[in-house]
Amino acid sequence: MRLRWPRVRSLRARLLVFSCSLLPVVFFSAWFALQNAFLHSLETAEREQLKLQVYLLLGAAEFQDGRLSIPQALREPRFGQLESGLYGVIQSQSGALQWRSESSMLLPAGLLLALDDTPLAPGDVLFAHLPEHGLYLYQYPVVWEGGGREHHYLINVLETDAPLLTELRTYRNQLVGWLSLLFLLALLVQYVILRWSLKPLDGLARDIKRIESGEADALGGRYPLEVQPVTANLNLLLDSERRQRERYRNTLGDLAHSLKTPLAVIRGSAEEELPLAEYRSVVDEQVQRMDQIVQYQLARAVKSQGRAMTAGVEIGPALQRITGALRKVYRDKGTEIEVEHPPGLRFAGDERDLMELLGNLLENACKYGQRRVQVRAVRDGSDLCIDIDDDGPGVAPERRDTVLQRGARLDTSAPGQGIGLAVAVDILSSYDGELSIDTSPLGGARFRVLLPAM
Repeated sequence: MRLRWPRVRSLRARLLVFSCSLLPVVFFSAWFALQNAFLHSLETAEREQLKLQVYLLLGAAEFQDGRLSIPQALREPRFGQLESGLYGVIQSQSGALQWRSESSMLLPAGLLLALDDTPLAPGDVLFAHLPEHGLYLYQYPVVWEGGGREHHYLINVLETDAPLLTELRTYRNQLVGWLSLLFLLALLVQYVILRWSLKPLDGLARDIKRIESGEADALGGRYPLEVQPVTANLNLLLDSERRQRERYRNTLGDLAHSLKTPLAVIRGSAEEELPLAEYRSVVDEQVQRMDQIVQYQLARAVKSQGRAMTAGVEIGPALQRITGALRKVYRDKGTEIEVEHPPGLRFAGDERDLMELLGNLLENACKYGQRRVQVRAVRDGSDLCIDIDDDGPGVAPERRDTVLQRGARLDTSAPGQGIGLAVAVDILSSYDGELSIDTSPLGGARFRVLLPAM
C-alpha cells in the first residue's frame, strides 16, 4: 500500500508539520536515553554501595572452631534492624546457611534457597535486580583457610529497590516536564526561524507585485543565494518579455514609416493624371511593395537576432527600384538621384532587409537634401561599402549619435517621426554592420553603410 501524504501548498505549513512530526520522536528518544543513563548511574551507585557492605562484613568476620562467625554489633546498624531494607546472608559451598542478619529474618525462605542457584568461582561477583522481590542482590564468593583446609562461602547482601525507584520516578517526572517545556520552546524557535528564513520569499512576492503595478521594472532586492537563480531567471524572463513588447511596438512604427513611400508614389501618380493602364501598373507595383513590407515587418517582429543563410541579392536592381520610387515621390522638388556601382555587386543577406535599409537612408537624403543625392556602392575587402550623400544642411558632429536614436529628429518642422535611421541601425545590427555619419563632398551629410558582401 502506497503511503499518501496530505497535500500542503504552504512551505511554512509543510516545515511546521514536519517539525511537529519529527520533534516528538527526537524528544522521546532523548527522554528514553536520558532516563536509561540515569538508571544506569543509580544502579552503578547501588552496586558500589552493596560492594562496600560486603567488605564491611568481611572485615568483621572471624573464623573460629571451624566455622565463620559475625559479631552481633556491626558498623552498619541496619543489619540489626528488622525490615530495615538492608539484608546480609552467608552460605557455605553446599548452600547451608552460615549466618543471616536480624534484618533478614522475614525474607521468604524460597528467596534464601534460590541465592546459590548461580555458581560463582572465586573472584567473580554477581549484581542483579530481583524485581519480583523488590531487591538488588550482590554476591561475592570467598575462600577462607582454616584447620588446614579451604572453606568456601558465598556472601549475599540485598537491599530494597524502593529508594532507587522513587528517585528514578522523580527524575522521570522532572525530565518529562523539562523536555515538554523544551519541546514547546523548540516549536516556537522553529516557527521564528521559518518566518525569518522565508522572509525573502515574502519580499520576492512584494517585489513582483511592484512590477505588476508598474512601480519597478525588475527584481533588484538582495536575496539569499538559494533564491538568486530564481530571481535571475525571472529578470531574464521579464527582460525578454519587455524586449518583445518593445519589438512589437517598434514594428508598428516601422510598418507605418515604411508604408509612407508606396502611398506617396500612388498619390503622386494620381496627381500626374497618368493613363489608366500606366496608373494601374503603378498602383499594382506599390501594392505588391506594401504587401512585401507588411510581411517583412511581421517576420522581423518575431525573428531572433542573427541572419539566415541566403543566396544574396544584387545591389543594382534594388537601387533602381528604390530610386525609381523616390524620383516619383520627390518629383516636385526636382531631386536628382545619381547611382554608381560596379556590375554584379551582391549583398550577403535578405533582399527585404536591403530594401528597407536603403529605402530609409535614401528617403532621408531626399527629404533633407536640396536637389542632389548620390549613391555609390563598392566592394571593400569582404565588406560592401555604400555611401549616400546629399547637399542638405548636414548633421553637426555633436548630434550624429543622437540622430540615430529612435524618435530623434534634427528638424522638427519637417514631416516624419524620426524612425527611419533607427530602423536602419536595427537592421545593420542583425548583420554586424555599421552606420556612420560624416560630411559629404556635396556639402550635406554622408551616411556610410558597411555590410557583408558576397
